[in-house]
Amino acid sequence: MSEAITIARPYALAAFEQAKRGGVLKTWSELLEAATAAVNDAQVAALVSNPRVAAGQVESLMIALCGGKVGSDGQNFIKLLIEAHRLAVLPEIAEQFEALRAEEEKSVDVMVSSAFDLNDAQKLKIAAALKTKLGREIRLSSEINKDLLGGIVIRAGDKVIDGSARTRLAEMASALA
Repeated sequence: MSEAITIARPYALAAFEQAKRGGVLKTWSELLEAATAAVNDAQVAALVSNPRVAAGQVESLMIALCGGKVGSDGQNFIKLLIEAHRLAVLPEIAEQFEALRAEEEKSVDVMVSSAFDLNDAQKLKIAAALKTKLGREIRLSSEINKDLLGGIVIRAGDKVIDGSARTRLAEMASALA
């Protein structure tokens, strides 16, 4: 795992610098997301790792799977990864690229887990409070997790704010024991 992260770092940095120069960070994010989804597919992974399949065929397949998100720089990047036998580290490249992008844009991806569906007003209130606390733009997404019983759990980068009823009950049980 750490080896893949180390291998991915220079590729992510090169992709980020190229995207930043061209002012197309969002486009590159979409490209890397699509390419990652492609290599994570079991059938595509089997085809890509098959030594009998020519690099040109793999390149054509990857470009087709990425749809219209691939410009000439993107094609060259995918070709480079294929030639260097680095398609397997695409998920790590995409993850590191997104971290660099978030730093550049002074933003953070936030996942809010709740026992119930949050309405738009609640999401806006949470995003506004986090923006004040973290000093960054917030890209908020939410999920329903019935195991929480109530409350919310917020994950922003490496920070976790656990306001779930389940955690509160566990803390009370521990204090009473």
